Amino acid sequence: MRLDGNGMGSGKGKGKGNTGANGAGNGNGHAQGNGNGSKPEPIFPLPLRVLITGGAGFIGSHLAEHLVARGAAVTAIDDLSTGSFANIAHLADRKDFRFVCESVTNEAVMDRLVSHCDIIYHLAAAVGVDLIIKNPVQTIETNVLGTEAVLRLARRYHTKVLIASTSEVYGKSDNHPYKEDDDRVLGPTTRSRWAYAESKALDEFLALAYHKEFRIPVVIARLFNTVGPRQTGAYGMVIPRLAQQAVEGRPLTVYEDGLQSRCFCDVRDVVPALIGISHCAAAEGEIFNVGSEQEISILDLARRILRISGSSSPIEFIPYERAYRSDFEDMRRRVPNIERIRGLIGWEPRISLDQTLEEVIAEFRARAESASSPGPVRAAIVR
Repeated sequence: MRLDGNGMGSGKGKGKGNTGANGAGNGNGHAQGNGNGSKPEPIFPLPLRVLITGGAGFIGSHLAEHLVARGAAVTAIDDLSTGSFANIAHLADRKDFRFVCESVTNEAVMDRLVSHCDIIYHLAAAVGVDLIIKNPVQTIETNVLGTEAVLRLARRYHTKVLIASTSEVYGKSDNHPYKEDDDRVLGPTTRSRWAYAESKALDEFLALAYHKEFRIPVVIARLFNTVGPRQTGAYGMVIPRLAQQAVEGRPLTVYEDGLQSRCFCDVRDVVPALIGISHCAAAEGEIFNVGSEQEISILDLARRILRISGSSSPIEFIPYERAYRSDFEDMRRRVPNIERIRGLIGWEPRISLDQTLEEVIAEFRARAESASSPGPVRAAIVR
């Protein structure tokens, strides 16, 4: 791995080889379906040069790991504002992986990186309810300006882009399960909670505009509550927060009555979905829901975490005004319709929620044990 501070590495510019930059491959995406086999196989034309924004984040790190295991050369850019180098440290010795610690709004750095890649996975964003409520300016600027910077450079080099969007764009519509073309119902602009949904919706509008006006190959994935190992609870994500509380013997904090429900999809199912639609020519200019159809209330989720962890922690109900602020709004349900992605590439989730919870709980246990019995200190080597 090369660890760069400014991304200004050397190398040849873009060629015109069979790289899959514009949806090359089998053309129908079926070979990129679940990709959940035990033996990684090349599933796209090689060599493929990939740029992942937000590459040290939760989803980005899993995507990078998946791609390099299948023969791609990956560059991850991340300013580490919410990501962590620990997420990608296991890739450090690979020659086909490079990390650049920088913001996607640094045009000089991004220009060089985009000019040397075949496809961009744009995952960099402000994430988590806590961050959105406390830092609305950062939320709006990070999402909108970052996406605009990526698309402008994608146009310059005519590079394919996958934009990671969110189920938040559906707002508080009661029309479940959500279809990609459904109307959106949002709250007033006086409530900063909606800034995230609107900023990501603007990302989608902008991406589709670049596709229509400049013919930039763009695909949009609306993610529904992606979960799994490496996810942090620091920004309001519910599963890592509850799992950590259970492992540490603290009360599991459930907001309001806990009857609000969500559908949780393991990141290791989400990653093949992103790759599948990004390498399917028929997906260009389209939006895809990516998530599980299995719904569970937050109260039942907390009970399940207690059962799997064996914790005797109590469940503590907390009103939203204590957790966030008095004008906070939440949605009672959020369920995706995934017929579009299922019909196009045959994708659907395979990993059960129990398996995900078992692994997340095990991860927090390992961290707790490591913290209580630290090993010898080793110097970090950066090449």
